[in-house]
Amino acid sequence: MNFEDFQSIKQVLSEPKKIVIVPHRNPDGDAYGSCLALYHYLLKFDHQVTVVSPNDCPDFLKWMPGEDQIVIFENDTKNATGILEEAEIIFTLDFNALHRVGDKMHNALMKLAPLYVMIDHHQQPDDFAKFTYVDPLVCSTCQMLYQFIEKLDDLDKIDEDISTCLYAGILTDTGSFRFPATTSETHRIVANLLDKGANNSEIYNKIHNVSSYNRLQLLGQALQNMKVEEAYKTAYITLSQSELNQNNFKKGDTEGFVNYALSLKNVIFAAIFIEDKKQGIIKISLRSSGDFSVNKFSREHFNGGGHINAAGGRSEKSLEKTIDKFLSLLPLYKNELKNK
Repeated sequence: MNFEDFQSIKQVLSEPKKIVIVPHRNPDGDAYGSCLALYHYLLKFDHQVTVVSPNDCPDFLKWMPGEDQIVIFENDTKNATGILEEAEIIFTLDFNALHRVGDKMHNALMKLAPLYVMIDHHQQPDDFAKFTYVDPLVCSTCQMLYQFIEKLDDLDKIDEDISTCLYAGILTDTGSFRFPATTSETHRIVANLLDKGANNSEIYNKIHNVSSYNRLQLLGQALQNMKVEEAYKTAYITLSQSELNQNNFKKGDTEGFVNYALSLKNVIFAAIFIEDKKQGIIKISLRSSGDFSVNKFSREHFNGGGHINAAGGRSEKSLEKTIDKFLSLLPLYKNELKNK
């Protein structure tokens, strides 16, 4: 987006509007952090603002300021659809293709013609939005939202609630500031958020120090299932639906499991395959180190995408056949993986 685009958005927002903010399905800390930060920011200008999420978030995000005001589309479809239909502006945050909200909500959005504003940091965005603010080199959508507010000359509007939401999203999407996309600019922004009221230790504890007994048992099962393909510097984890059920799986329990596979010595490509009988799919998370692009791998083979070092995908095959497909693909990348 150029200077004129930001001026146009500022003009559009100069009078109260009915605004909806939408994250992707299965929202993570960056999705909810950016949505709730924008929610608190827009309320300061007397807009009528609602966050409509395709489905609910994990328990470790339930503490976020304003989370209790979010309308969940799959739980309250009639009300959520009505809110979407009345929206003059829809912000889509942390995703760049409308199908990422899931089939039912996607169908509802396709019938509407609001002014769309996309703020995101993933590669290859679709062109549904009138205003698109995208930079794949930025570590998180929360950092982009901070910069978005900065370009609107409104950094003075950032308060404790906004700072808390933005810090939470940056923390989660940078792997607690250890991923390569974390830059000096990220740390400068985080310093400003701390000055404006974000409590770093409290936020970290609320997100990371909340493991249940069942989650740790499930982690043990995941590690027991982990396999290593040494010839391809690859490790992968599987979790079947029965294994999830045996450990009383709750949304968010597998967050970060794939990173254990990537932490192995000499492994540069890691994956986790999680069976979801309800949706009839295998959920896939991919991670890499160096410049092996899991975004490209996922886009080409598993109907997904994301970043160079972190991506997601899905398979409609069985868990066993999905793993067979994954293993059959590795020889195609042997030279690329071997030389990293």
